Amino acid sequence: MAIGAHQPLEEGEIYDVLRNDRRRLALHCLRGAEGSLDVGELSEQVAGLETGERPPPRQKRQSAYVSLHQTHLPKLDELGIVSYDGENKVVHLEDRIRDIEAYMGVPSRDLNWAAYYVSLAALGSGAVVAADISAPIVSQLSPAVWAVGFFVLLAISAVVQTTSMHGRLPFMENPRDEDDGPV
Repeated sequence: MAIGAHQPLEEGEIYDVLRNDRRRLALHCLRGAEGSLDVGELSEQVAGLETGERPPPRQKRQSAYVSLHQTHLPKLDELGIVSYDGENKVVHLEDRIRDIEAYMGVPSRDLNWAAYYVSLAALGSGAVVAADISAPIVSQLSPAVWAVGFFVLLAISAVVQTTSMHGRLPFMENPRDEDDGPV
């Protein structure tokens, strides 16, 4: 891996990675995998997504295999997004995938934040209304306590999501700014 894993990827590098359809598909497949994938398995999945056929045609699998092995996986390895063992033909995601997940237009593989926030809003609204109409158990706390509790939970959730996606909160110093030196 040529680039230090502690430095965030630059936006231009991220767009360069995601510019290629096959790289995006490979990252999508790796995100859905548990652990490492053999390049043969990965190329079959990518070719299947490209053609919509199961199993994909042999020629398409071979094309995906060659381009992944020779071009795409070494590039992703160099950027520290994946770890690729070219000799054993095994690849797995590195933590740096988080740098580009926000740009991929798909939710994190760990949690669908949009569904989480909708569920949290529905649950909070339900609890406040239930407390207001004196529903059993829920009415032991006032609607205001339920509302404040869900607002606090919402704030904590937003902090967790932001730091997991960006490694920092917006008001914190950007690690890239420290390397720039005096202006």
